[in-house]
Amino acid sequence: MPSDSTRVALLITDTLERLSIAYAVEGSLVNSEYGIARSTLDANIIADMRPEHVAPFVAALSGDFYADHHAIEDAIERRGSFTLVHYATKFNVDVFIPKLRPFDQMQLKRRTASVISTAPPRQVSVTSPEDAILSKLERYQMSGAGQEHAPSAPRPIVEVVRMLKSQVGQLDLDYLRHWAQELKVEDLLDQALKQA
Repeated sequence: MPSDSTRVALLITDTLERLSIAYAVEGSLVNSEYGIARSTLDANIIADMRPEHVAPFVAALSGDFYADHHAIEDAIERRGSFTLVHYATKFNVDVFIPKLRPFDQMQLKRRTASVISTAPPRQVSVTSPEDAILSKLERYQMSGAGQEHAPSAPRPIVEVVRMLKSQVGQLDLDYLRHWAQELKVEDLLDQALKQA
């Protein structure tokens, strides 16, 4: 049976599909497929929402989720994020509005279909493994943690190494290196590639 986190994510992706909103699931719910297994799953969704989507989106989810209409409008305006809270499970899903920079737009263009539930089989759009790696490295860099030099590799780098190993021979390394340079995470990518 699909986990609570998967069921909750599917409620949202079903709504996005009904409203014809381009999206891609990311986070550990997807990363587990790319070589990172975690007991606690989270679900992040990139969704190209516009102001006209807000009312029907909130109406469709209102029975199952706490969804703040104004927070969603604000996230769309500033190209930020908002959080949906599932009433029954208290599971949170963060929804990110893609920024206008090329990388964020590319993530949606390169999304792929993946089965994340087995009973019954369901397909959703997910970020590519390359974009999952780049996003993880960028978030780590932006947190300021990338400037530290700890004796052992921090968890995000360890997770990227696992993803690189699990996807060996399948990744577009030219794409990874190009966007790592654009996102200014090439040193972190090189570090992970050496460890992998």
